[in-house]
Amino acid sequence: MLKSDPTPARKTPSAPEGNPVPKDNRRTQVVAGFLRQIEPAEPGAEPAIVEGAVSDQTPSQGVPPAAEPTQSSLAAHPGEIELKLLVDADRMAHFNAAPVIAANARNKGSRKHLKSVYYDTPERMLRRNGLSLRVRQSGARFVQTVKTDVADDPLRRGEWEASVASLAPDLALAMPFIPEKLRSHLEAQPLEAVFTADVHRHARMIDLPSGTVEIAFDHGALTADDRSLPVSEIELELELKSGSASTIYEVALRLAEHGAVKPSIRSKSARGFDLAAGVPPSARRPRKLRLDPSVTLDEAFATILRSCFLHLLQSLPAAEDGRNPEGVHQLRVSLRRIRSALDLMRSVGALSNLDALRSEARWLAQDLSAARDWDVFQLETLPTIAKACPAIAGFDALGRAAAGRQSEAYRKAHHALDDRRCAMFLIGFGNWIETRGWRNDVAAEDLGRLAEPAVNFAQRILSEQYAKVLKRGRRFKSLTMEELHRVRLATKRLRYLSEFLLPLFADRKPARKFARRLAGLQEELGAYNDMAVTASLLDGLGAEPDGAIAAAAIAGWQARASIGIRPALQGTWRDFTAARVPWSQAAQD
Repeated sequence: MLKSDPTPARKTPSAPEGNPVPKDNRRTQVVAGFLRQIEPAEPGAEPAIVEGAVSDQTPSQGVPPAAEPTQSSLAAHPGEIELKLLVDADRMAHFNAAPVIAANARNKGSRKHLKSVYYDTPERMLRRNGLSLRVRQSGARFVQTVKTDVADDPLRRGEWEASVASLAPDLALAMPFIPEKLRSHLEAQPLEAVFTADVHRHARMIDLPSGTVEIAFDHGALTADDRSLPVSEIELELELKSGSASTIYEVALRLAEHGAVKPSIRSKSARGFDLAAGVPPSARRPRKLRLDPSVTLDEAFATILRSCFLHLLQSLPAAEDGRNPEGVHQLRVSLRRIRSALDLMRSVGALSNLDALRSEARWLAQDLSAARDWDVFQLETLPTIAKACPAIAGFDALGRAAAGRQSEAYRKAHHALDDRRCAMFLIGFGNWIETRGWRNDVAAEDLGRLAEPAVNFAQRILSEQYAKVLKRGRRFKSLTMEELHRVRLATKRLRYLSEFLLPLFADRKPARKFARRLAGLQEELGAYNDMAVTASLLDGLGAEPDGAIAAAAIAGWQARASIGIRPALQGTWRDFTAARVPWSQAAQD
């Protein structure tokens, strides 16, 4: 593990190096289109931990009084909007000379050398519980920072700073912001330096008619043991009192027009911990939405779109890295969710930008499809059947041929992700969400519908799509493969709509039961469809002499399986149609 300069120390009450202070007083950030708030303490009180980040809001009995913040230690800062753009290191100077900067910069800016050390226990207890502990050196100053994630929004974070004597952490100063259940474990386990971030920052202020933006050019490296990872990124920050959210997107779009950039929400902390562990970026499923039943349709749209966009941005690093096949899969899912959300908004009225946004999401998803199809074939279909048929030769040869197609598909996917068109779509979509651009798109006669309760809208939309699924599934037992495919598409749409809108009907038992049965039906229909995809992949491989027998075995295996799966699929359909719809008045009562 990394060795920090001095040994990490636990301070005694009599000699604290500084008081922990909230980084901002009611600081608000929008990261790539997402609002996150860091809650302040009330004057004379403990800083309130963001809901869900820490289990209690008062220090444990064993925390020294000197470690507690005081009213005088609170720093008031205005809200900020922050957007990060990843760029090639050899193009950093090119962006620094971009017209939007050259024409609007106040001066040549300031330069700093920032060295940060990130700490955790050997079992990574802090990281596993959504916390990070960092000490940063800037010149002769050392600042310790504790950050906490919120369970339902990884972009919303609590953040507190305290001055310390060196790069060694002061655990006593961090304790007020650590969940009580973790404090005894931290006191019993030594902290260790996991990785360092050595970054040179050039910060400049640019003034535009719509606001003032601070732009920081960061280049350097993350280092963990003998491994390192370059850092080359541009951070854009805007004080909310000095402009609107559109200002930062205006700058980002003009930089994207100037050269290749990649919007990112992956922190240096996440990159550094993955580097130290030697693992690829993770890809997670979308978080469950939380919608209050009384919310307006306008607010519901904003929440749904943010959730979809968050899922997309979280999936990008793993998809770009390529080592974790779940990355491409979750990125495709996020794009389908975006298209479903945009289709949902059509129900309000004609929106001029919907078609363009949906088209871009569709373009990107199409260039990812082949990579996902070959992943399923290589990781699931081929090894499963090969293991079940050990006497049949040719599976290895077929696997090598498929690997070549898989590599081609990933090259196509990476080309799309590197395309400037992708960056422009992401930045433009984030801007549309944050500024609620649909308000400007909707016709005047339909504008009032956005202020209506979302629950009424949800009842109508869910009822219509449910009826469509039932209609397509009529006489389910005798449906052809093509007709089952149409049922699958309708079911998939209902599932996305349910994920978006069922939270409006609270977490009642009928809602949970319906969601489970809907998910089961959609997954079984999807497995049935995967067999058809496999057939097309085998056709695409052509006549591979050494793998021809194995290819025939796979085709025969799946033909037989398609017959055997029918009874189970019919049973799943009956269970689904028997479930009570949770948006009906009877279910709510």
